[in-house]
Amino acid sequence: MKLKEILRGKLTSSEIKHVPSSFEIVGDIAIFADFPRELRRKEKIVAKSLMNVHKNIKVVCKKSRKYSGKYRTAKLSILAGEKRKDTMHSENGCKFLLDAEKVYFSARSGTERARISNLIKPNENVLVMFSGCGPFTVQAAKKAKKVVSVEANPVGHKYEMINIELNKIKNASALKGDVKRIIPRLKAKKIFFDRIIMPLPKDATSFLKEALSVSKKGTKIHLYTFANKDEIEARKAIITEMCKKYKKNCRILDVIKAGEYAPYVHRLCVDFIII
Repeated sequence: MKLKEILRGKLTSSEIKHVPSSFEIVGDIAIFADFPRELRRKEKIVAKSLMNVHKNIKVVCKKSRKYSGKYRTAKLSILAGEKRKDTMHSENGCKFLLDAEKVYFSARSGTERARISNLIKPNENVLVMFSGCGPFTVQAAKKAKKVVSVEANPVGHKYEMINIELNKIKNASALKGDVKRIIPRLKAKKIFFDRIIMPLPKDATSFLKEALSVSKKGTKIHLYTFANKDEIEARKAIITEMCKKYKKNCRILDVIKAGEYAPYVHRLCVDFIII
C-alpha cells in the first residue's frame, strides 16, 4: 500500500496532495528533502505512516537546512522513530557506517559509483578527492592496485577510516586535510595517478589545478559538475581550457547524467583523459 493511501482519513484531501512523493533512504533512515509548509502540523503523522509502509525504516527525518557550509552537510530534524542520525548503508556489496547529518552522502549516487568502479583496472593507482565517508574509496579499492583519498571533514575522515576497516580494505590510504594542501605533498613525492575522481559538483573545477598536477599522460579524470542541457558544452570547454592553462592536453571521453540537482539541472560527470 502506498503512503498516500494510508494517509487517507488522517489528512484532508487537500493535505494529501502536498505529501512528498520522493525521499532518500540512507541505511535505515528516510530523509525528506523538502517538506511542504501545508503539512507542517502533520509531519509526524506522515513520518509514522511512512514507517508503517516501510518496515525497514527506523528513523524519518527532514532536511531543515540543505547542504551548505564548509563541509557541505545538511541539518536534519527527526520526525519519527529512533533518536539517532547514524546508520549502516549497504551499496554494491559494501557497507558504510555514517552520520547522515555530519557527513555528505547521497545514496542516489550508488549507480554512478558502481559505474566508476567498473571502469577501474587492476593495475591502476587511483586518487579520490573529497572522499567523504569513503564510498568511492572502498569500491575503487576493490578493483585498483592502490587508492589514495583526501577528505577535509574530520567526521567524514573518521567514518572513512572505519569503513576501510569494515570492508577489509588493505590497499587504501585515507588522508585528512584540504586537497589544496595535501595534493602538493603528493606531487613533491612524485606520486602520480592513473585515475582521479572528483565528486564535488558545486565547485570541483576550482580544484582541477591540483588534480592535473598529479596526473600524467593517460590519466583519466572524472569531474562532477551541475549544469542544464544548454550548459554542457560550456562545461566541457572550461575543462579543456583549464587543462591548457596548466600545460596539459585532454580529450573529453563522455558526459554522464548522474542525477538531478534541481528541475532541469543535472549532476553531470565529465570523463576526460590527459593526452
